[in-house]
Amino acid sequence: MRALQFTQYGPADLLHVAEVSEPHAGPGQIRIAVRASGVTPGDTYLRSGMFGERLPLPHVPGVDAAGVVDEVGEGVTGVEQGDEVFGLVDLALLGGANAEFAVLAAWAPKPAALSWEQAGGAAANVETATRALDLLGVRDGTTLLIAGAAGGVGTVAIQLAVARGVKVVGTAGPATQDFVASLGATPVVYGDGLADRVGAVDAVLHCAGTVPDLISIAGSPDRVVTIADLSGDHGIRLTHTAGGPDADPQALHGLAIAAALAEQGAFTVPLAEVFPLDRGADAHRLSETGHAHGKIVLV
Repeated sequence: MRALQFTQYGPADLLHVAEVSEPHAGPGQIRIAVRASGVTPGDTYLRSGMFGERLPLPHVPGVDAAGVVDEVGEGVTGVEQGDEVFGLVDLALLGGANAEFAVLAAWAPKPAALSWEQAGGAAANVETATRALDLLGVRDGTTLLIAGAAGGVGTVAIQLAVARGVKVVGTAGPATQDFVASLGATPVVYGDGLADRVGAVDAVLHCAGTVPDLISIAGSPDRVVTIADLSGDHGIRLTHTAGGPDADPQALHGLAIAAALAEQGAFTVPLAEVFPLDRGADAHRLSETGHAHGKIVLV
């Protein structure tokens, strides 16, 4: 099968499409013929070597995808060949989705309301956003600040939080204020004087921005969860899409919640840009700018 891969760590230029062996569904897994798959910042971090040389090479990146089921592993019920689904790979493997076939370890039926591109880029951001909202304990009546609300996780977190009855305030640049508002958040421009524009909040999800300012707004580091600050310098909780022994069943249940919301017209996946598989390097470069508004997807 054709797959995006890199054979050494370094810049996005090292990504290329190659013929690789097809994966097969093991116990508790399904295999899909991929229609679309996502690109996450974590994919670029791994490829660049930011996390060290921890992967067997060559490596196929990508952790979320949507497609048509063509293999059902032992012990799997409720899904059949030919079903349309979206979901996550076994995240302990840190990749495998940017290919013609991918094995999923968690999935939900693809909502008709989402295109293949939207569904292909949904699962990682849904799982991450659900995990962050649960850590923050947001619920009906909570006021949540999402810093970096126009990005992939931010756009999803807005909608999932609003569905919980949360009042969401989202920071974004001047050009994306209407975009953030369209998802259900009260938009504010990031930058100096943010605390005055935001007012009192109960919790903060940090997707971008200056962490000390956000801690000040929240009133305590334990009221801030980050997906973007890898330094560990500020005493706030870091969360990210995780699998294997770290998988959170409740966060994975967020896939079904998002699918149901999509069918009700209450959830979508804003797309930053869609690239063909052989332009995977361009997709990674866009991710590395930090200015993609929505999810980057490969088809």
